[in-house]
Amino acid sequence: MLYITEDIHSFDLLRAIDALPPQRRLKAMAFRHETDRRACTAAYMLLSRALYQEYGIDEPVELGLHEGGKPFIVGREDIHFNLSHCRSAVACAVDGNRVGVDIETIRAFNENLARRVLGEREYLDVMAAQRQDISFIRYWTKKESYLKMTGEGIRRDLRSIPLEEARFDTVESDAGGYVCTVCADLSSGSRPLAVNRISLL
Repeated sequence: MLYITEDIHSFDLLRAIDALPPQRRLKAMAFRHETDRRACTAAYMLLSRALYQEYGIDEPVELGLHEGGKPFIVGREDIHFNLSHCRSAVACAVDGNRVGVDIETIRAFNENLARRVLGEREYLDVMAAQRQDISFIRYWTKKESYLKMTGEGIRRDLRSIPLEEARFDTVESDAGGYVCTVCADLSSGSRPLAVNRISLL
């Protein structure tokens, strides 16, 4: 299931941070800017809602990090999740198999950047698109969500990512100004993730 919220600028930040478990509270407070604190806090709030709705977990969970930096829930190897945020929204993907998610703000198309990160076929596809900005961000979120699913992080030539080896579900919001893509392992046989837009207020 993919959970998205656009409430990151509306909830009571101080109250929300106070309700976080100590580990996450320290992480949120370590950010200098309020926007980053809000995103960090909202991401955990969204994860908590997802875990309750999907698994009935209503207690704070302890998060750990794999070697590549991908987060996991300590003691619950059966639950896979991933978080992402942009200026206007936060996304959380939860599944029984490996999953990655990336959400990005729709921004002006940059052809030089496209040449650096897209394969030849992908580049031509974007250049032929009516909305080059959205077409490019769809590819970007696919690539980043793939690397987040595998736990690699952005450590390889983005042009070489084998997108055909995974399944992608993409959500676009012109009103919210973002594109969000979830990546799932094809070998898992998992179904497309449903989208649940929720309010944190």
